[in-house]
Amino acid sequence: MSKKNRLDKKQPKQPKVRDVFVARPFDGLAAETEFVALRELVPAATAPLKLSPEYAEKYGDRVITLATILPMAWPALTKPDGRVLLGLQRHERSGDVNRDLAVALLSALEGEPGAPVNVPPLPGEGPRLGEILVDAPLEVTVHDGFDFWLDPDQERDAEVSASLEAANASVYPTVRMSSAESAYWCRVPEKSHVRWVLPDSEDVALNALSRLSAAGELKLTEETKFAGMFRAHGLLVPVWDLPEAAEAAAWEESLAAVAARYAAAKAADEPLTPEQRRARQGLLGRQLTLR
Repeated sequence: MSKKNRLDKKQPKQPKVRDVFVARPFDGLAAETEFVALRELVPAATAPLKLSPEYAEKYGDRVITLATILPMAWPALTKPDGRVLLGLQRHERSGDVNRDLAVALLSALEGEPGAPVNVPPLPGEGPRLGEILVDAPLEVTVHDGFDFWLDPDQERDAEVSASLEAANASVYPTVRMSSAESAYWCRVPEKSHVRWVLPDSEDVALNALSRLSAAGELKLTEETKFAGMFRAHGLLVPVWDLPEAAEAAAWEESLAAVAARYAAAKAADEPLTPEQRRARQGLLGRQLTLR
């Protein structure tokens, strides 16, 4: 028997990890729409997370913070005192974002505090966020920049300061709206937007928006424009273009009115009329690409 054959015999093949695509990875979580919003819409924000009793018993009372993005788009980082930051926006991901986050969190909890967190390229089978965390709405804090990466007493050398300054320069003004859950106002060059992550299945949300569109009730106000919508992790996100000058608070009342109209349209159970079906096709033709 050759040396190669002997080595092959001694080393059993490792099971191949398959990538699995999950179109709506946060489905079933109380904070589904906020996970989507923080991953896709918000530049800089954090929210505390709490381990479920089973995992708290195993790993202790660890302080865990969900962050939109971490330095170098790391999946997670741990502080020397054991605190964990979990990053939502990262460069490498599998077809199941929920499992990506779950594996990153478990890797951080298992690792040495303060050491780099290493995660596998594919998460494989295992627990999901709903098992690891207490399932509850997120208490989101929107930040003006990424200073939350560093502790107040942490030393900042020239390289760290330059990196943080560059990251902060990329942040556009963002405000979490109070009149609709998971809706965010933002100001980008030359215009402002309101973007709202709808909590319903695509079909239900699209039908409700079609009813509003056919009735001429989809705008926030006459000075705004319904720009279209995009898909994000199995949910629809309508987008309104706004006059640049007005701040977020100016749109709370009109967004609340649209949210009330949307709820009423969603509750309607009669089939779409021909006009509403045409509006539906029009909405499908105005799907946006998130940049």
